[in-house]
Amino acid sequence: MHVLNEGLAFILELAALAALAWWGFTAGGNVIVHIVLGIGTPVAAMVLWGMFAAPRARFKVALPLVLLVKAVVFGAGALALYGVGHPALAAAFAVVALLNTALATLDRDAAFRAAAQ
Repeated sequence: MHVLNEGLAFILELAALAALAWWGFTAGGNVIVHIVLGIGTPVAAMVLWGMFAAPRARFKVALPLVLLVKAVVFGAGALALYGVGHPALAAAFAVVALLNTALATLDRDAAFRAAAQ
C-alpha cells in the first residue's frame, strides 16, 4: 500500500505541474505573458516543492510546513484546472490529492512509531 500511495503522490505532483503549465500558457493577454506564466508557474512550484516538501528536500522542516507546501502546490494545481474550465476535474484532483496526502502522513506517523519501539 505504501508503494502505491507514493507512486500516486508522484503522479499527482506531475499532474499539478502540468495543470499549472496549462493554465499559464492560456492565461494573460499576450504571447510573452503566456510563456512567462506557462514556464514560470510550474518552475516556481517545483522550486518550492524541492526546497521543503520533496523526500530529499534541501531544507528539513517540520511536518506542518511540509503539509502547507503540499497544500499550496496541490491547491494551485486544482485552481489551475478550474481556471482552464474543468471544475469537475479540479474537484476530483483536489479530493485525490487530499486523500493521498492524508494517507502518506498517517503512513509516515505509523513508521515513526514503529521505529521508536
